[in-house]
Amino acid sequence: MKQNIAQKLARPAILKLKPYSSAREEFTGNEGIFLDANESPFNKPWNRYPDPFQQRLRQRLAEIKGVERENIILGNGSDETIDMLFRTFCEPGKDKVLSVSPTYGMYKVSAGINGVDYETVLLNEDFSLPVEQLLEKSDKNTKLLFLCSPNNPTGNRFNDDDMRVLLEKFTGLVVVDEAYVDFSSAGSWVDALKEYPNLVVLQTLSKAWGLAAIRLGMAFASKEIISLLMKVKPPYNVNTLTQEKALEALSDLVRVKKRVALTINERDIMMKALSVISVVKKVYPSDANFFLIRVDEPDVVYDYLLQRGIIVRNRSNEPLCRGCLRISVGTPKQNPYLLKVLMAYPVGLQESQGSESWKSISDWLVTPPRNAVRMRKTKETEITVDIDLDGNAKANINTGLGFFDHMLEQIARHSGCDLSIQVKGDLHVDEHHTLEDTAIALGEAFAEALGNKLGIERYGFALPMDDCAAIVLLDFGGRPELVWDAKFKREKIGDLPTEMFQHIFKSFAIGAKCNLYIKAKGENEHHKIEAIFKALARAIRMAIKREPGADFLPSTKGLL
Repeated sequence: MKQNIAQKLARPAILKLKPYSSAREEFTGNEGIFLDANESPFNKPWNRYPDPFQQRLRQRLAEIKGVERENIILGNGSDETIDMLFRTFCEPGKDKVLSVSPTYGMYKVSAGINGVDYETVLLNEDFSLPVEQLLEKSDKNTKLLFLCSPNNPTGNRFNDDDMRVLLEKFTGLVVVDEAYVDFSSAGSWVDALKEYPNLVVLQTLSKAWGLAAIRLGMAFASKEIISLLMKVKPPYNVNTLTQEKALEALSDLVRVKKRVALTINERDIMMKALSVISVVKKVYPSDANFFLIRVDEPDVVYDYLLQRGIIVRNRSNEPLCRGCLRISVGTPKQNPYLLKVLMAYPVGLQESQGSESWKSISDWLVTPPRNAVRMRKTKETEITVDIDLDGNAKANINTGLGFFDHMLEQIARHSGCDLSIQVKGDLHVDEHHTLEDTAIALGEAFAEALGNKLGIERYGFALPMDDCAAIVLLDFGGRPELVWDAKFKREKIGDLPTEMFQHIFKSFAIGAKCNLYIKAKGENEHHKIEAIFKALARAIRMAIKREPGADFLPSTKGLL
């Protein structure tokens, strides 16, 4: 296959097109008096146009994906990258695109917007690719072949051998939409870009990364294809806020991998459980963060779930999906509720919407997840705190201070919370900023995870340890305050200066908006501070305890 396929397939108008040159392309520095782009000189930094080529973001993605920056173009969601492909390679009223059915609906919509014929071939009964039919359907004017893998709505990943046949024999560009690839056990087709010059791979931060709100889509392809797409894209198509939020997320790959693993585990549990529930006639295999189930009366079951606060997608009118509902994988708190509601079908069908009997059951079942991710970034520190108040006492702590890590691990272990804290701090200066900002971020994470605080115990206290006695009284009442009664004879314990202990707990109280009364006595200084951290954890454990479905606020004021 010729390496200049991009030039061969592109619209003549695009080959001749001289793209718009913005002020931020002509001067790319960060210093100087900017009088070149008719921007306002006020309201920095938001008064400036964003980097039109998203250089830092593309470089970070290149490092993660193992490609060159020139192999990447970014869009305002994957929908914009899809539209770029149409405008670059498809002549309106002449060219065609090809896809399978059922699949993601925006391919057809984009074709209609761009005046391009959209043709499809029905998937095989097992949702596999009809390779020969696709090749027979295409001709010299078929410029693009869209393959969503894992496919939406069927959830399956297409067979690699079938995909390779199409990549080798299809005469246009093969566009592989990998919106759900992170949930698949197989690898990405990005790794095959050098092997197939006609390959374009689409990905997104909307699914595995949990960033649907920022609208960032990615296209990976040969440098020749990307350079043509760059001519077509709007000059400032990805805003500064999106670029910054994406870079922030891309700095913590561990957290994303953890959430993907959790989603996959929940998906597998859900699919097994649903396969033995009587209303469910079939559960289809999935490599995505969703799956299809088939029921006898999809409209009735859909409405039944909707009345109980569960919104799924009715796909029963799609080809090959008769009777199918599409279910996205929720949290470990949401998924059991769906299972219990479906187990109650059809008995629950007799209960009218909002009836007292059903309300009492659903109130008991629904316990909103209490987790939070808190990021704090200053000139001195960059901190991510990930907490689940209803976790399993798992800890992943890295502050750069070994003894502080050990103390924070006590909070997770003795409170029962899952706690991940990742810190980059200016320890080359001293410990102050790292300790202060970590405590603030941890407190803010607790405050966010507690949410409306309905049904919590609110108060907690205290324990002894060896030769020491530590008393920690805690109130998540919304008013920050610290009363401190603890003295230390040593300058440092481990690598922590003892003069910072009071400040750590003061910062936590401010972030968590809680009252803290801390008193400790004893001979062993290590045991004394460890007893305080453990007592705090036990106080937290008591205070965050919640009655399932409880809707009362533990306050006579009606406000916390």
